[in-house]
This record gives sequence, C-alpha cells and structure tokens, in this order.
Amino acid sequence: MKLSRCIEDLTVLEHLGPKDKEINSVCFDSRLAAPSCLFVAQKGNRSDGHDYIPEVVAKGAAVIVCENLPSEINPEVTYIRTGNSNLALGLISAAWFSHPSRKLKLVGVTGTNGKTTIASLLYNTLKALGYKVGLLSTVCVRVDEQELPATHTTPDAYAINSLLSQMLAAGCEYAFMEVSSHAVDQERIAGLHFAGGIYTNLTHDHLDYHKTVEAYLRAKKSFFDRLPAEAFALTNADDKNGKVMLQNCRAAHYTYSCRSLADFRARLLETHSDGMQLDFDGREVHVRFIGKFNVSNLLAVYGTAVLLGMDAAEVLRILSTLRPVSGRLEFLNSPTGYTAIVDYAHTPDALKNVLQTLAQIRKQGKIISVVGAGGNRDKTKRPEMALEAVRASDTLILTSDNPRFEEPQAILDDMYAGVPAEARKRVLSIVDRREAIRTACRLAGKGDYVLVAGKGHEDYQEIKGVKYPFDDKKIITEIFKELL
Repeated sequence: MKLSRCIEDLTVLEHLGPKDKEINSVCFDSRLAAPSCLFVAQKGNRSDGHDYIPEVVAKGAAVIVCENLPSEINPEVTYIRTGNSNLALGLISAAWFSHPSRKLKLVGVTGTNGKTTIASLLYNTLKALGYKVGLLSTVCVRVDEQELPATHTTPDAYAINSLLSQMLAAGCEYAFMEVSSHAVDQERIAGLHFAGGIYTNLTHDHLDYHKTVEAYLRAKKSFFDRLPAEAFALTNADDKNGKVMLQNCRAAHYTYSCRSLADFRARLLETHSDGMQLDFDGREVHVRFIGKFNVSNLLAVYGTAVLLGMDAAEVLRILSTLRPVSGRLEFLNSPTGYTAIVDYAHTPDALKNVLQTLAQIRKQGKIISVVGAGGNRDKTKRPEMALEAVRASDTLILTSDNPRFEEPQAILDDMYAGVPAEARKRVLSIVDRREAIRTACRLAGKGDYVLVAGKGHEDYQEIKGVKYPFDDKKIITEIFKELL
C-alpha cells in the first residue's frame, strides 16, 4: 500500500524523507519490524516506542511515525511527526485494512458493568435471526462461527481492524464490541465508524488508571462524543450519568429504563429460580436470566436490536431462548444439595447486584461468598468490595484473585479493612484460592449458595507475571467430587 493512502487521515506536523513509498506492513512492536514496514512509536506506561526507533530502522523500516523525531535521521527513511501516536495508529490501521468498520454495522457497548453480557447477547440474538455476526468481547472473539481467544476487553487498534476485516471477509453484516474506558483514552477505537453506541452504567472501577471518577466519566463520554450523526446512542436512563453521555452527542438519542419513562421500557413481573417473567413495552416474555441488573441488560439488547431494524416480537422470542454468558451468574448444582455460582463480579456494585439477586431467590439457605480483588489495579475499591460482600453474606471468605505482582496477603488486608468490627467474626481470610473455594463448599449445606466471584470466565490465575491454569468452574466441579 502506498504511504499516502496509509496516512490519508493523519494530521502531519512534520514530514522528512520520501513522501510516497510502498509499505509492506504496519507495526507498533519493534520485535515485529521488517523491511519496508511502517513503525508507529507509541509512548506506553512501561516503555516508549521512540527508544526502539534505531532498532526498527536497522531492521529495514521504511517509515517511522512518531511524536518526537530521533536525534539521528537516516536519509533513506521517511519520518512523520504527529501530535498523538496512539491516534495515528488507529487511523493508519483503519486505512491499512481499507476501513472495514465502514462496511459493517458496528455497535460499541461501554460502561462499568454489563458490557460482556450485552455484546454477547446481541451477537447471539442476531445469529439466531439468521445474520452473520462478529463479536469482540472480554470472554471471546467471534468471526461469525469461528471462535478466537480474547486477550483484552478491547484489543489494540491494529488488531481491531484486522478482526473487523476478517469479519467482513466472512460475510458478517454486524459486529458488536465492548469499548473499555482504557481503549477510548488510549485511542484504540480511533478511525472506527460506529453505527451505534450503548451506555450501561458507571460505578467504582479503574481509578488506578483514571485517578478520578470525573476522568473515568470523560473517557466513557468521549466515545459518545465521537459517534457520527447517522448513528444511534442508547443510554441507561436509570443511571445518573445516562443523560450526561448524550450531551454534545451528534447521534440520534434513545434511552432505556426499568424505572421511568424512556424509549424502551421493561418491568420485572416475577422472579423464579430458573428465570424471570418480564414486560417489554407491553409484551410479556419469560427469560432464563435472574437479577434486576439482567433486566436492564436484556432491555439494552432488545432496544439495540429494534434500532438495528429487527422485528420486536422476533427479538423477544429469541431472548426467551438465550442463556447467560459464561462466568456470568453461572449456576453449578452440587450432588449434596447446595448451589455454587461463578460470577465475574469484581466491583462493589457488581457484587452488590449479584448478592441481592441471590437473596431474592434463596429460601432458607445461607449465602457463603468467596471474594478476591486483582493486584496492581484500583486499590480504593478493595475495602468497598469487602463491605458489600459481608453485608449480604452469612459468611465471607477473602482470597486471591489475580494478585499479579502484589503480595496476595497485602491485597486481602486492604479488603479486610473495609469489614466492620461487628462483622469480622463472619469473615475468613484464605490466600490460596482453591482452598478458599473448598472451605466454602465444606461450610455449605443443603439449600445454601456459594458465590465464587471475581474471575468468571477466566481460566488462569496471574501470579508474579506468570499465568497458571485456574478455572473456577473446573475447580468447583472437582471439589464437588472430593467432598462426596
């Protein structure tokens, strides 16, 4: 591809060297540099791509896109200085793959909680309606029927465009993706054309990165600020920031609500152990989900499908057949009569929602919760998570999640600090996650519920930079057999 086409949307501050070279590849990782490549030097949290410019030039790079020109200029190399390398990578990646998002109906889902469920159920709904669909989610990536592993909630800009291009080649008409606040802030969605955007909620999370709730909110809002006029913006009117997302948003405004007037409304009529009876805009339907938060999630799916032109009655029929996403309020029944629940809840609000749901469906049984918090992440939410968990649990076991490079016991100590003195007799602290789950199962009797929260679909535990196999569902199943 000609360089001029690669940088057609880029704001160039300075251009040194030949202006229209032929480019063979685009990369931002110096290890992937090859002859005639275009290398984008990004400033990261741990390393700076500018430091690797001499290395990629030595490997034969034809073009360097950077924010700061290097001290040594090779006359055979083209240097392009821009104001934001992250933005440049997004725009260049979109151009490199011939703007696949413009040829798909791409819908982004953002918010603290609910992104994975909504994006995944939209994928399942449109698949059931007979369309070829793509999915970019925390749990997995799907190119129509093909499933690929997911490494991030939202991949890097080059990977996103590569995957969208694959979806297009596979005949996909629609694609749904989770849009994290990190991805927006780091310009990973730069250059993408969205047909619609969905906002779920904003609760305590990611303050290790954004530092303040206001900055976290701005990152979410900037996604809606970028939506084109021909797109739609669907926001949760039950969240206090729902209206904020629509301020200065050019897209058509729509809202959904379980409590007030909105374009799309739903009411919870009945809750059973195997699902809920709901009313969607005057139409009743039984779904295989439980929890008020899932009423909101399903309503967002319904509203989005209708805005995409789907028949409302058909959408509801399909919603009645769908099941929860892997690791989201997933029930496992023990041979001895208690129930274990695996859920990805890793924020105070998510834990509160899950535990409230269990409280609604339990009869006489106890709730025993196993809760951890990730290392090298937002420390301020740890005591809040423990407080929410102990409030709604008969017994709380604090344990490891993904401690990463932190000492596990230090994370547990941070959580324990949030437990009121009068509740501490109901709290155990067990660093080993498997042993914590086993202890919870030993304490459980017939009719009890054991909530294992924090990891959900994840099949590993990250300790000191190493990912060890660890799947909560598999561990629970093994413990069921051990304790027979």
